[in-house]
Amino acid sequence: MTTEVRVPTLGESVTEATVATWFKKPGDAVAVDEMLCELETDKVTVEVPSPVAGTLNEIVAAEGDTVGVDALLANIAEGSTANATPAAPAPKAAPASSGGSVDVMVPTLGESVTEATVSTWFKKVGDSVAQDEMLCELETDKVSVEVPAPAAGTITEILAPEGSTVDAGGKLAVMSAGAGAAAPAPTPDAPQPTVAKTGADVEDAPSAKKAMAEAGISRDQVTGTGRDGRAMKEDVASAIAAAAAPPAPTAATPRAPVAADDASREERVKMTRLRQTIARRLKDSQNTAAMLTTYNEVDMGAVMELRNEYKDLFLKKHGVKLGFMSFFTKACVHALREVPEVNAEIDGTDIVYKNFVHMGIAAGTPTGLVVPVIRDADAMGFADIEKAIAEKGARARDGKLSMAEMQGGTFTISNGGVYGSLMSSPILNPPQSGILGMHKIQDRPMAIKGQVVIRPMMYLALSYDHRIVDGKGAVTFLVRIKEALEDPRRLLMDL
Repeated sequence: MTTEVRVPTLGESVTEATVATWFKKPGDAVAVDEMLCELETDKVTVEVPSPVAGTLNEIVAAEGDTVGVDALLANIAEGSTANATPAAPAPKAAPASSGGSVDVMVPTLGESVTEATVSTWFKKVGDSVAQDEMLCELETDKVSVEVPAPAAGTITEILAPEGSTVDAGGKLAVMSAGAGAAAPAPTPDAPQPTVAKTGADVEDAPSAKKAMAEAGISRDQVTGTGRDGRAMKEDVASAIAAAAAPPAPTAATPRAPVAADDASREERVKMTRLRQTIARRLKDSQNTAAMLTTYNEVDMGAVMELRNEYKDLFLKKHGVKLGFMSFFTKACVHALREVPEVNAEIDGTDIVYKNFVHMGIAAGTPTGLVVPVIRDADAMGFADIEKAIAEKGARARDGKLSMAEMQGGTFTISNGGVYGSLMSSPILNPPQSGILGMHKIQDRPMAIKGQVVIRPMMYLALSYDHRIVDGKGAVTFLVRIKEALEDPRRLLMDL
């Protein structure tokens, strides 16, 4: 028997979506409610689960296709899925009274993310847990992912200890379903996760231990980058590659010698995956783009007066505070329409112009800089922009942003002024071609109509990719933002 997989209801006023990712391919066995594909609309990302257990026979709508509500996506031949291995979600929990075994799986990590590091286990073997109680936290290149318990029961085995690298769809632990279920005592034949111990009593990833044994290298030849200095599989690969590589050029500057007294007062902490990714992407941006920065300044008096006049009424009607970011977002949208190359990107020998604005808003968090994206900001009003900024800012600080919420941006705004920065040169967020740096509003004496007056001034900085944006376009862009902010009525009249 064949079952059709169709596009679900996408939401009010949403009539079509784009097939973003297929998690399965024809011939793959699937379980009930296992995620088959992900659809992307102009507002949300929608996951499509399998309606039955069986085998995926045919994919009708390929990745990149645009589909309407109730359109046919695929066909599934119903049947046994005993050999199916779910790719992302944890299987449905057995009834509490059954005492069955439930696997805890690695959830979907996001587009193009295939692995994560187990950073923290909140539970240990033998602990009883409630359904949806947090079991552990995974760390990817971008975000931290919490893994909830798929059912109430007891943890019987942890397969991926802290510091180990796990693949998307991999197994983290095994639970015995049922409230108060006792953890079975380990038997001699039961496989137990093995870990290597360093002199500092740090547990290495099992995959790293195996790789070291196969390569015949010792632990002291490997520099661990995992949690607390744990050796990961990729660290072993790096050590092997370093041993085979020719000596590094002597031009590299080694770390200066440190006095013994000073060394005892230092603290060495491994970079998190997020910080390593930030470092790599920023350096890649410098190495790839022909980056240049141009500056201007804007008198913020008109915006401040308008904000003070309407902020109470705005809050009462829309339930969100009126800030400066919505003015800058609207001003950038206005300027990007006139200088579209700042909203474009380079793809090989092509320039891809975007007829929409997905605005990235850089946000500092305790773990590093992230850039949540406000999609279709060019179609939003002040209130919608402020609400989106507030909601995504809170999710960023809590580490709850998904990968999808940080992808697809076409232009970025970075507000260093909230930290007191008076002037800076922001670095591009590739593959974008422009980023606007906002700075501190500071009273300065200005010459206006032959008189020296004190005005609230802000320096603006536009960093841009000179391969695609010329100096004239960059200067024009900043001038248009300056004009729009110094006379906000221009935004209403589209001037």
